[in-house]
Amino acid sequence: MGRKSKIPYELKVINVEEYIKGNKSASELASTLGISIEQFRRWVHKYNVTGAAGLRTHPKNRSYSTEVKHSSVNDYISGKGSLCDICNKYNISSLSVLQGWILKYNNSHNKWKSHNTKENKIMTKGRKTTYKERVEIVAFCIENNDNYQLTSDKYKISYQQVYTWVRKYKENGYESLKDNRGKRKNIDQISEAEKLNAQIRLLKAKNKQLEMENNFLKKLEEIERRG
Repeated sequence: MGRKSKIPYELKVINVEEYIKGNKSASELASTLGISIEQFRRWVHKYNVTGAAGLRTHPKNRSYSTEVKHSSVNDYISGKGSLCDICNKYNISSLSVLQGWILKYNNSHNKWKSHNTKENKIMTKGRKTTYKERVEIVAFCIENNDNYQLTSDKYKISYQQVYTWVRKYKENGYESLKDNRGKRKNIDQISEAEKLNAQIRLLKAKNKQLEMENNFLKKLEEIERRG
């Protein structure tokens, strides 16, 4: 089924070009159009990747080969570039498309395993960890833009372990990283100092991630203005 755009193609082009020329800010233009700044930035990205034609509303969703999907996701989880870098490299229409593939990979990564047998063994083999180790692992992953594969390789644990712990922490906080199986120390037996250290470490990781994202957006905006 075809999709209709509320904002005409010509108006999109005019506003994006106004931004690229440096005449107005992204927030000012987004506010005038009645859209979010994130949506406006997606338009700018499409324009930079495919030109003005990328802002047209197509009668059906663009399709991509399995090879493009695999290569782009593998590049991202291997830390070979940002979302924007990879979208530019593979001519992907929007950041949300790539983010969707990454999410599917995270939820069912066994379907997209590497053909490298040794790498697959590392990805699927888990190991026992302490509460302190899990806190550090989650913090490292967050500091590195949720790069699960990089974290898995560094700490010699499975990809699924990293993904599960990060997801638990983001949904339920640091206490969700406890392990009550067998005779392991549960969260009630962990000292107040350990709890405080965990909170501080994870908060620092989150702040670092936010700082990196803000710096990236500023750099991207500067590059787009020059472009």
